[in-house]
Amino acid sequence: MLQKVESKEIRKEPCPRCRESGHDRKGDNLGVFDDGHVYCYKCGHYANGNGVTTNVVEHREKGNFEMSGVAGPIKDRRISQRIVEKFGVTLEYKGTDIVKHHYPYYNRDTGKMSGVKTRIVNNKTFPYQGDSSNLALFGQHLYGEGGRAVTITEGEIDAMAVSEMFDGKWPVVSIRTGAAGAKTDIKNNLEWLESFESIVLCFDNDDAGSKALDQVLPLFSHGKAKVVKLPLKDAGEMLVQGKLQEFTRAWWDAKPYKPSGLINGADLYDRIINSPIVESVPYPWSCLNILTHGFRPKELVTFTSGSGMGKSQVTRELSHYLLRQTSDNIGIMALEESVDLTGKGIMSIEANLPLPTLRNDPDIPKSDHIKWFNMTLGTGRFTLMEHFGSTGEDNLLSKLRYMIKGTDCKWVIIDHLSIIVSDQENNDERKAIDSIMTKFRTIVEETGVGIFLVSHLKRPDGKAHEDGGKISLGQLRGSAAIAQLSDMVIGLERDQQHEDLTIRNTTTVRVLKNRYSGETGPACYLLYDRDTGRMVETCNPETGDVDDEEF
Repeated sequence: MLQKVESKEIRKEPCPRCRESGHDRKGDNLGVFDDGHVYCYKCGHYANGNGVTTNVVEHREKGNFEMSGVAGPIKDRRISQRIVEKFGVTLEYKGTDIVKHHYPYYNRDTGKMSGVKTRIVNNKTFPYQGDSSNLALFGQHLYGEGGRAVTITEGEIDAMAVSEMFDGKWPVVSIRTGAAGAKTDIKNNLEWLESFESIVLCFDNDDAGSKALDQVLPLFSHGKAKVVKLPLKDAGEMLVQGKLQEFTRAWWDAKPYKPSGLINGADLYDRIINSPIVESVPYPWSCLNILTHGFRPKELVTFTSGSGMGKSQVTRELSHYLLRQTSDNIGIMALEESVDLTGKGIMSIEANLPLPTLRNDPDIPKSDHIKWFNMTLGTGRFTLMEHFGSTGEDNLLSKLRYMIKGTDCKWVIIDHLSIIVSDQENNDERKAIDSIMTKFRTIVEETGVGIFLVSHLKRPDGKAHEDGGKISLGQLRGSAAIAQLSDMVIGLERDQQHEDLTIRNTTTVRVLKNRYSGETGPACYLLYDRDTGRMVETCNPETGDVDDEEF
């Protein structure tokens, strides 16, 4: 190992090693000292006074470190001696085996060597000696400012591997502290990096590399940074396996960085052109389909009306319709009634009987009840939530996710929003609704489930909803988030106190919001048949015309 010897620099002249390798053909980088030794501040070339040439380097300014060894090829990494010498790296041997690599680091302001990072091969540790402040990136001292592109790797071996694959012609540098310190190393040398037209990041293809990319990419100017997507772990492995063409292709294919969540439209080709067509499921009432074009997975549909207007009856019709028209599983969270009542409500649709009749008529044979049960609940395709009064947000969301993931429900009916909100500890209804609606929206997007949600209305200033008052989006109770985050909002209007029995039992179905097609307005009329308990499509009870002028 080289011992310290006090000597004085007497002049500078061109370095023959730099001129050979093309590092710098004109600059006076070689220091000539009064004891006869020479040292190149650019490439690390050293020759003692007896003419013995090595890459042994000593630095005495700040800190105490020694760099020993000689330049040579790193055969197991397929890195040539030419590239090792280019970067000023030295190697120590035990017999014919390399036991240490020494990587020189330079002060970015003075251009003088400040320290050395050593790779101890057998245990893969990386001690550093010298001054670690104000350091340039590994290899940065070899290149001036500006140029077409500079490549950044996670480690010195990778930097030399890239340079080997580039035949030493393009600027390549490495961070010193690995993925964990990438942000700091790059930030400290950002001005120099930004002088290049393109900054190509060739980090390891692993979790640590991905996290490091997320941290450093926002540092660069818009459109300047590009990311290489390697098919193997890192550039060193690409060289070892002889994947030079594949690496070159990956380097040239590097994509400009965009913040996560942004995508170039051209990259959507497969997702749009080759994506499967999502088929709409028609509602059981044909005129409603004219405006809505049916309903679809990954949609949040909100039904709303005044009190006692038939929302629960509509959801019973929907749940039974889903059973018959799809092969999907259905989840039901009916929070104002027991699961027994919910189940009987579905059976009443199958039986074409009003729910009170199904529940209380002693003349209905038990065999009919069994038949209707087997045709509905007995199929095993319904999952009902038995809540026992516990309807807190976290509890409900946990059960909702289990319905979707655990029992494979593709459609879920939630009746109703207000009772969930009323169970929250926070008395701020608006914030509670904002929170739960955001989470419903997230679940819909994540899982592709279709949710039918029931929501109440606030009291209007004019005609009451129960007296046939028209519904608007602004009357949704509690928060604008209900309208904003729903794909479809459907209002149910009925004059409960009208003298005419037909009008009193007819519901106007009004589409208040329609993200799918934008079509809104009154869609259809549903008459509650007192004999069958079913809601059937009918004409306008006041005009007798299904083609009402409002349609």
